[in-house]
Amino acid sequence: MKLPNIDFMMNMTKEFLDGKIDGVSYSLDFEYYLEKRYKKMQKEDDYYCYLIYEDLYQDGVARFNELSDQDFKKLIRKHYNNIKKIAKEGFY
Repeated sequence: MKLPNIDFMMNMTKEFLDGKIDGVSYSLDFEYYLEKRYKKMQKEDDYYCYLIYEDLYQDGVARFNELSDQDFKKLIRKHYNNIKKIAKEGFY
């Protein structure tokens, strides 16, 4: 199954973790694209979308101003890896 909008958000996160996008750009772009693509992401896979919103956004990106750059990247990596693990194992 193709998940172009979910893949876009996860690929953007991977680029941040790989150092291709700085933290400020990532935090701003993530919020913008999440809002823009959210309904499409829900149609692609509601649970995957939920994890991205709850973990990567609510407990990650939304905390950008509260954390040091190092702690922010560590938190995003933790959520990214957890979501990828769940997706690989299957959601149900």
